[in-house]
Order: sequence, then C-alpha cells, then structure tokens
Amino acid sequence: MFRSPLALLGASAALALTAGAADAQIRAETVVYEVDGASYEGFVAVNEGYEEARPLVVVIHDWDGLGDYERRRAQMLAELGFAAFAVDLYGQGVRPETTEEKQARSGALYEDREAMRARLMAGLEAARAQAGVDGARAAAIGYCFGGAAALEFARAGADLEGFVSFHGGLETPEGASWDAVAGDILILHGSNDPVAPMTQVASLAEAMDGAGIDYRMEIYGGAKHAFTVWGTPQSQATGYDPQADLQSWNEMLTFLDERLR
Repeated sequence: MFRSPLALLGASAALALTAGAADAQIRAETVVYEVDGASYEGFVAVNEGYEEARPLVVVIHDWDGLGDYERRRAQMLAELGFAAFAVDLYGQGVRPETTEEKQARSGALYEDREAMRARLMAGLEAARAQAGVDGARAAAIGYCFGGAAALEFARAGADLEGFVSFHGGLETPEGASWDAVAGDILILHGSNDPVAPMTQVASLAEAMDGAGIDYRMEIYGGAKHAFTVWGTPQSQATGYDPQADLQSWNEMLTFLDERLR
C-alpha cells in the first residue's frame, strides 16, 4: 500500500515537519490549459525529490475561484508525497470578488452541469499531463462549491479512485444519477452547516445507498460551513474550526492512502 510520508502522524505534527526542508523540493507553478478554446489557469505542486511519479490529487476550488487557499492545500499535499493539481472552473483571470459575482459564477455552473463536467474533465487531463504525476493513481477533493463539484465529478463517471467533499453542497440535481460513479466517496461535513444541513446529508446517504456506492461520512459536531477555511470569521452560518479542520484533513489522508496504492 502506498504510504504518503508523515501520513500517519497527526496533522499538526506533519505540517510542522514539512514546512521547512520539503519546500525546497516542491515545484509549484501555474499551468495554462484550454477548454473549448478558452484559457484556464490551474496550479500544480509536485515534490521533485522523488524519482518515481506521485499519486495525483485534483483540488477543486470554492465559489471564489482558484486562489491562495487552494494553492496552499496543493502544496501541503505535495509536501506529503502527492502530486496536486488545482483546477480552474471559471477561466484564466476570472476570480470573482463580491458575493454577487461569486454567486453568479458558481450559480452558472450549478445550472449548466455539462459545462461543469467538461471543465472538470479538461482539468483532469491537464493534471495527468504534468511531469512527475502518476495519473493512474488519482483522486479529487473539493471545498464548499468545490465539494459539490467533486460529487458532480463522481456522477460524471470520472475514472478516479476517490472523491472527497469538505463542507460541500450535497444536493443531488433533479434527474441526476449515481450509476456511473467509479470511485469511493468521502463526505466531511459539519453538523451545524445551514448551507447544506443534515437533511441533505441524510438524503445523500439514501441516494448513495440506493446506488450501491462505497462511501464514508464523517460529521463534526457543531462545525459550521467553511470549517476548514482559515480565517473564516464566526457567524451564524460559517466559521473556521481548527479541530474539525485537522481531523478532516487526517481523514482525507487516510482515505487517499487506502486508495492510491
């Protein structure tokens, strides 16, 4: 079984140990690729200290587009021995700033699932084309809007070993099917998330049970929406939760370690 370096340590210990020497080996850079003739700008992070290609983790951004948060998560994965590629679902230079712009960009893809799928598949193709990437051992993770996109990726039949949603949207679109899912699914969710409440968690479990999908759910008591996003202020709906953040990160690492052999 593939064992990512430090994967069995606590998350805080792993991050502390990888923050120094590992950085010197990490190749982290933007990657411009095309989808239907338009330019998109992803981000790759790979530890070049390894001679062999590394298992791939595709990182899917939140509703504000690919930014510093996703780039840092990709680097964290590279420091742990994975090859990470953060995809871009909006287009090069399209990074919404206001709430209205974020709602418009994410909402457009919620309404056009075929466009979302096409951009996810193109991002996966670009990721597999990168040096140092073992595209045959691959999974996808996503945060918030990206979590919903990760589940859409799964329903699209992407040939990945696993799909992980961090506090993502959990509703199954009307008429959508789970029959094409090829990999296992991990749901990491807060019990106090009003954006995707526990009723959605129960409905999702029922849908995946009906489709015979191999899935796991971890629910963090009291955690709100965006519980992994550093600096998110506490409000009725959202708030960073360091304990849930570290626990969910370790759950993800275990999930990836079990599947990316």
